[in-house]
Amino acid sequence: MDKLTVEDFKKMLRNALTCITERADEFSQLDAVLGDGDHGTAIVQAMSAIVESAEKGTEFKTMLNDMGFNVMLQISGSTSTLLGGFFLGMSDCAEGKELDVEAVKRMFAGGLSGVKKQTKAQRGDKTMMDALIPAVEAMQAVETEDVKVILTMGAQAALKGAEATKDMKANFGRARNYGERSIGYADSGASSWSCMFDAFAKAL
Repeated sequence: MDKLTVEDFKKMLRNALTCITERADEFSQLDAVLGDGDHGTAIVQAMSAIVESAEKGTEFKTMLNDMGFNVMLQISGSTSTLLGGFFLGMSDCAEGKELDVEAVKRMFAGGLSGVKKQTKAQRGDKTMMDALIPAVEAMQAVETEDVKVILTMGAQAALKGAEATKDMKANFGRARNYGERSIGYADSGASSWSCMFDAFAKAL
């Protein structure tokens, strides 16, 4: 697959919503260990708004921009702020109706930059950054002309990153108050973002 089209991207988003919805209870249970237990609900709401917004899109830049703004306007909370930042960052780095491998890499790198504007969390802090940063780095590193290969490498790195949060102590947000007790459970945000990346790859 040498090009990613707008329709492909909508398929990726719809699949992400389906997969996240199926696992929403699990994400909320993980969140209940260290947070207020609403992450599953929050990310389903945010992804629903994103998918709805994307359906009207005809080219990448405007579609991604609308997705990012709309989710932040419609849904309050950190989940929608981070996802909004992700898609707004993508919008800064995407042009046209189809993207080749290099353009897809640029778009996802832009997404990471957009999230970094919204959070100071670093890799190793036990947050969604532990899925997102490895995913984007893996995508940048792979030499291929095939868009699906890039997304598959990103998904694998995100899943591995989320799994690794089980052994981490939370350093960020409310979860950091739990100190050592936060060890032994995967981070809910890392889990849901890795689920999104996995769904992106499998949709193609």
